[in-house]
Amino acid sequence: MLRTILAYGMIGGLIAGGMLSVVVLNFEGATGQYGMAIGYLIMLIGLSTIFIAIKRQRDVTQGGVIRFLPAFALGLGISLVAGIVYALCWDVALHLIGIDAFIDKFAGAQLEGLSGDALAQAKAEVEGFRATYHNPLFRLPMTFAEIFPVGALVSLVSAGLLRNSRFLPARDRDDDDA
Repeated sequence: MLRTILAYGMIGGLIAGGMLSVVVLNFEGATGQYGMAIGYLIMLIGLSTIFIAIKRQRDVTQGGVIRFLPAFALGLGISLVAGIVYALCWDVALHLIGIDAFIDKFAGAQLEGLSGDALAQAKAEVEGFRATYHNPLFRLPMTFAEIFPVGALVSLVSAGLLRNSRFLPARDRDDDDA
């Protein structure tokens, strides 16, 4: 099962981290109004490997039956590995564009439309964020914390659905011959 966790976690993390990095590096709107929705959609796409891994474990390895807790544990393990890979991919992307350039891009979207005291307060918050975001001991766990709860939720739903052997049952190989 460790091999499954590592393989599907790496794939999920590379999909989520790679796609998010490409989107943020190449598209201006990625940090704008729909930036968060785009980010979480990309995470869900990458974390779909959890569902695939639990279904494969149930159908191929365990003969069509899996209990909730082992399925949930498998999903959490994949989420852990995917979260680490995602955080590392994001860190590589940040170093390619520059941490300050990303913060400036992000801050521009946050400061848009503000004036007076609200603008001054928001600028002070951005500068405080800039100082802490340069610290990898803050940045990496914060990035991991973006994706892991999503992975835990996907694990919970996948384990709940796939514990029922009638939900998306494995195809019978004998039917292919007919």
